[in-house]
Amino acid sequence: MTSTQQFANKTVLISGASVAGPALAFWLTKYGFTVTVVEQAPALREGGYKVDLRGVAMEVIDRMGLSEEIRGASTDMRGGAWVDANGKAIATLGPDLIGMRSPGDDEVLRGDLARILFDATKSGVDYRFGDAITELVEHADGVEVHFRHAAPQVFDLVIGADGMHSTVRRSIFGAEEQFARHTGMAACVISVPNYLDLDHWELVHPTPGHIVQMYSTQRSTAKVQFIFPAPEQLPDRRDTATQQRLVAEAFAGGGWEVADLLRAMPESPDFYFDTVSQIHLERWSSGRVALVGDAAYCPSPLSGQGTSMALVGAYVLAGELHAAAGDHRVAFAAYQERMREYVEENLTLGWNNATQMVASNARTLRLHLTAMRVMVRLPWKGMALRSIMKPIEKAANAIRLQDY
Repeated sequence: MTSTQQFANKTVLISGASVAGPALAFWLTKYGFTVTVVEQAPALREGGYKVDLRGVAMEVIDRMGLSEEIRGASTDMRGGAWVDANGKAIATLGPDLIGMRSPGDDEVLRGDLARILFDATKSGVDYRFGDAITELVEHADGVEVHFRHAAPQVFDLVIGADGMHSTVRRSIFGAEEQFARHTGMAACVISVPNYLDLDHWELVHPTPGHIVQMYSTQRSTAKVQFIFPAPEQLPDRRDTATQQRLVAEAFAGGGWEVADLLRAMPESPDFYFDTVSQIHLERWSSGRVALVGDAAYCPSPLSGQGTSMALVGAYVLAGELHAAAGDHRVAFAAYQERMREYVEENLTLGWNNATQMVASNARTLRLHLTAMRVMVRLPWKGMALRSIMKPIEKAANAIRLQDY
């Protein structure tokens, strides 16, 4: 089928302009659909932490013709070190161990990827920033969408690409609590001045139950991530002041650079706070509405897999709509069938990555650090690394891309 053929459903509204949404818009416009993307943020959000692009996700990037842009935006991390409370290196790791990526994989800042996808789609997509969906009313021939600001409008299809706390998912399936699976951890990301002059280098300061990571890919700014046990009572997602207070309390009295990083936290232009959680759904569509990316199958912010899953999911969903000539019943069922094994593999890997990342007690932490120090010195380090990489590579390649 070519993009000049007629579709059963032509107009598509996508909620979310981070990664999954623009990636889906790229493919849908290529196939001849008319696409609108609504995003509640007032402008493209260009902050965020570094994200991995692995396995078949890099094949999707190549099929989009964006490999050169991704290589140009690569973090090019040289390595890093785990440091104690005095800043002394406990274990120094090269790029192979710090990134845990296979040949051909890459890593970029989330904001850089969002910009690349936006630039690749902005000429053919109607982007509406500063607005959000408030209600979806499905009819036999379309979905009536009510917005926070704009007048209601009818679209043939609506796709939720609006993240772990998806408004679209809540509208069609109900409260998030039904689908969220919590690891018991929380994560916070901030930007700070690169006062340690880190040059494509990462520093990690672990203590029992807690981790602070700091890295930089540019001279002026560094990124910091705090990981810690989630409090029993979580603040409202818009209550930044309480979120920052919880982070400060969790790391109070910490060594290394922790005190200075906490003091810099209120000035961060892209403060992020959330639980380290997954989303599990039995089905990702209902009627004329479907979900993609974290809205459907979030593997957790610490999994290292979420961005790749979003790119692959967008490719498959758009491709199945194209193959079915816009028939959403056929396309949504085929999308779920093709993605199911890949999603299950990556949710399992994501859970293991997130729950094993932080040593819960001093003994476990000593074992982790000893293992890293030994591995770096092993003459057969490559063999040990291949063993570690095997489940990551399996999950990252657990789907064969169709030619749509």
